[in-house]
Amino acid sequence: MRRPVFLVFLFLINLPVFAQSTYSGNVLDALDKKYLEGVSLQVKGKSKAFTNERGYFQVKASIGDTLVVSFPGFLEKELTLTSDRFLLIEIHDKARLLPTFQVEAEPYRFRFKDGKLYLAENEPESPRSLSKAVGVQPLTNENLHGGIAISGVLSSLTRRNRELKAYEEKLEKERRRAGYLEVIDADSVRNQLMEMYDMDRSSWDKMIVRFNEFHQSHEFLDWSSERVLASLKEFVRLEAVLMD
Repeated sequence: MRRPVFLVFLFLINLPVFAQSTYSGNVLDALDKKYLEGVSLQVKGKSKAFTNERGYFQVKASIGDTLVVSFPGFLEKELTLTSDRFLLIEIHDKARLLPTFQVEAEPYRFRFKDGKLYLAENEPESPRSLSKAVGVQPLTNENLHGGIAISGVLSSLTRRNRELKAYEEKLEKERRRAGYLEVIDADSVRNQLMEMYDMDRSSWDKMIVRFNEFHQSHEFLDWSSERVLASLKEFVRLEAVLMD
């Protein structure tokens, strides 16, 4: 009689280990820190999910399961799940693994690095071909870590100079607002505050607009996610008091 009772007791102890739980989180581009939509998250032998427009996902799994993260053009990533139920996953763009090379178009010089084209400013002068045809030569600049240089008349690249600089400035601003985006894009934060203060989605969206307007002088640049979350909770609390 003791043996069956012992087996039942042992099963109950180990039940939480085998039980499935909900894992959630966000998937980001490892370089730009931008959320990626449509990323596949496959629990080997079990469920599968995809990220939404904010890079958010939810998937059923158990501790010890293997989560496979895949997205076209990016390196596949495998994770062994632990007791941590929230995951912040970064994946790498394959294009950014291509070798560095330099494009020279009078009077500008561009550099292709990490899958993107940059305006190479303040670079030492290097020998240039007098021919208008496009030429290829090894890079000699010690700061470029190998690759090739392409010289010639590339007027289309010259015309894109301002667009490239504007794009880089936008990426830098998004990087400095990473703490804000992490909080605002988190479904868990939104759902918790909406339930706590009995708000529907329309009321929540209007609340966020007022929150952003209140902080427009600094736009949350260089704020940590903890600071943004504390400020958001206090703002919502005060708004609820004023509405009563």
